[in-house]
Amino acid sequence: MDFSIEGMTCAACSARIEKVLNKHPDIQVANVNLTMESAHIEYDPSSLSKEDIYAKVHKLGYKAIEREVTEEKAERKEEAFQKQKRLFIVALIFSVPLFITMIDHFYPQEMLLPHWLMNGYLQWALATPVQFYVGWQFYRGAYQSLRSGSANMDVLVAMGTSAAYIYSVYLVLLGQNLLFFETSAIIITLVLLGKLLELRAKGRTSDAIKKLMGLQPKKALVVRDGVESLLAIDQVVVGDHVRILPGDKIPVDGIVISGSSSVDESMLTGESMPIDKHIDDEVVGATINKHGTLTIQATKIGSDSVLAQIVQIVERAQGSKAPIQRMVDLISSYFVPAALGIAILSFLGWYFVAGASFEVALINFTAVLVIACPCALGLATPTSIMVGTGKGAEHGILFKGGEYVERAHKVDTILLDKTGTITEGAPTVTDLIEVAGNDSSHVLQLVASVEANSEHPLGAAIVQYAKDQELSLLETDSFNAVPGFGVEAKINDQTVKVGTRRFIGSFSHEEEIKKLENDGKTVMLVSVNESFAGAIAVADKVKRTSKEAISLLKNAGYQVMMITGDNEATALSIGEQVGILDVYSQVLPEDKARIVDELKAKGNRVMMVGDGINDAPALATADVGVAIGTGTDVAMEASHITLMRGDLHSLYQTVLLSRKTMTNIKQNLFWAFIYNSIGIPIAALGFLAPWVAGAAMAFSSVSVVSNSLRLKRIKLKESVS
Repeated sequence: MDFSIEGMTCAACSARIEKVLNKHPDIQVANVNLTMESAHIEYDPSSLSKEDIYAKVHKLGYKAIEREVTEEKAERKEEAFQKQKRLFIVALIFSVPLFITMIDHFYPQEMLLPHWLMNGYLQWALATPVQFYVGWQFYRGAYQSLRSGSANMDVLVAMGTSAAYIYSVYLVLLGQNLLFFETSAIIITLVLLGKLLELRAKGRTSDAIKKLMGLQPKKALVVRDGVESLLAIDQVVVGDHVRILPGDKIPVDGIVISGSSSVDESMLTGESMPIDKHIDDEVVGATINKHGTLTIQATKIGSDSVLAQIVQIVERAQGSKAPIQRMVDLISSYFVPAALGIAILSFLGWYFVAGASFEVALINFTAVLVIACPCALGLATPTSIMVGTGKGAEHGILFKGGEYVERAHKVDTILLDKTGTITEGAPTVTDLIEVAGNDSSHVLQLVASVEANSEHPLGAAIVQYAKDQELSLLETDSFNAVPGFGVEAKINDQTVKVGTRRFIGSFSHEEEIKKLENDGKTVMLVSVNESFAGAIAVADKVKRTSKEAISLLKNAGYQVMMITGDNEATALSIGEQVGILDVYSQVLPEDKARIVDELKAKGNRVMMVGDGINDAPALATADVGVAIGTGTDVAMEASHITLMRGDLHSLYQTVLLSRKTMTNIKQNLFWAFIYNSIGIPIAALGFLAPWVAGAAMAFSSVSVVSNSLRLKRIKLKESVS
């Protein structure tokens, strides 16, 4: 279950909610994301209801609400921003006169300001709306946090400002003029300014989701009973006939039932060249119809569409946690109580040990409380993950979670499948080897008839070649596919086998076959009734970008290997073409996962890249599994990262983005830790005015979010020449 949470103010809040939920015996996993204001829960619905979970969150002082769509969330955040903006303006109006009175603190003998401005009751009147109207959110948050047995940023701000305010009221009643109302008012104003800037900056971290959502057309031209109607997209149902005019965006996923055109699928595949579409071809919503008019039958709508699935993956990645975040959450959960302890020790030390006045001890106590807020610490990791995964989505790189962003930067070995990954995956027949006594056309007809039952791309190439030769397909019985070996079937009481040497057994024309394999071609042997009947050579063209992309990966320090079920000669030939020396050939599907395990056992951190059903076990076994998005649904389901563009250059972009994102996180954490580590002792030693501490605390959060937003400007090279 995924839902939104309102009322969190710092890392201590999210850590507290997560800790309490994870303690429940019926909850297996609870992840709470401060930046996304969301929670992801895995639980047992037979013993725990959604309402029970919401009630637990409410008991902790926060509000759990149904997961919102992006537009609703954006509206709510805009409302929150406008509310904070109004409160900030109120605080500013009342705080500026109090800020001016600070001049008198520095020059008490000069009387630089009008006497009436120094009136204690006037200052009291100015500070009160800031303290209790503008600052009420801090009191409410502090109460809820303390009631649940924890302490967060609100506790620190409420305690620090209340101490300065209450002591100033006491001094006014005693008739004194050296007051500290400006301290409490300015701290609240500056903290509010920080939250305002932070809200605006955090809004920009989800720009990628907004862009993806913006691709979806709002209307569709639906044909029902021969009548065309322009309907809202949510009124389209599966089976509807939808008409798409030239230049229009395709509103839903579907199959072409009439017309032909070319479609710009660059938003999905990154390919700039439009793809020709004819009857029975699939089209994807949000792609652009270029020239002709198409009528499609809707097959996937709403949350089932490809675009919706992409948005869901990105949202889940942005809401997930990288392992490094768990360490930060643990630190944050102890940070606020520790800061409270240091603030109290500071007060006691100044007042009782150093013999300073109560005013000095109070000022230093307040400064420690305010500077200790761990806001920057809580934002350091999730903001970078949000921006990094969003940047990836814009380039067709879909991380399924923050942990895979972190894992990807640690890999040192990249294992590439050959067919469809390094090569186009769309092979063609190049040669036929004829055996005396066998008609090559008849052998081709037999092979194509058997392969018509297979989904293998090499088999599809043979079937297409036979059709081009105008050969009819024969009926088959007892079809059987033997993974890693070949296929067999009965045709007119003849047993026809197509596959590898090990599958066929004895054969002739060894030298001719070897020569074809040395040229990088895959040769499939054919037997009829256990007698060698010929061979068919198929070549799979290497992708234009593969060689340069592999060179980039090797130059970046990765060990690049290739793995394939193809024979050794063909595999080595393809490896030589693209610059890969480490080649695993004649590998059965079940052995791919074993090879991944062997590499991991040697200490390698392995990234497996593939696009086929037979790659799924290896993708799941690898430290990071990467599926080429032009491949099968099974491969994409088993992988940790999906590349929507069938281009190995996207793989280089993936590892580059992962490295940059992790560097950004480490920068954020460094500055967040430095800020608190240096700021607290400086404040405790009396060298930091509370209002300066408030300004530093406010702007530390803004600086962390701003640094994360720098990831948007990373140049991920678009294409390889």
